[in-house]
Amino acid sequence: MYTVTRRLLSLPALLLRRDVSKDSELLVLRHENAVLRRHVPRMRYEPADRLWFAALSHLIPRHRWAQVFPMTGPSP
Repeated sequence: MYTVTRRLLSLPALLLRRDVSKDSELLVLRHENAVLRRHVPRMRYEPADRLWFAALSHLIPRHRWAQVFPMTGPSP
């Protein structure tokens, strides 16, 4: 009974740890993206990259796009 109770009580901690880990990883990636934006004036994206960003844009609210996506306008 002790083992079952202990495992049931540890489940919320495990789930919370996963969320914290995921959020921390996102913060690291966002900071890395900000650093790269400062050091690389203009990146060239392949059509597949743009397709990937376009597909993901449907999952993120439009007001957050400038903070999340690396490009802001059409390619030359």
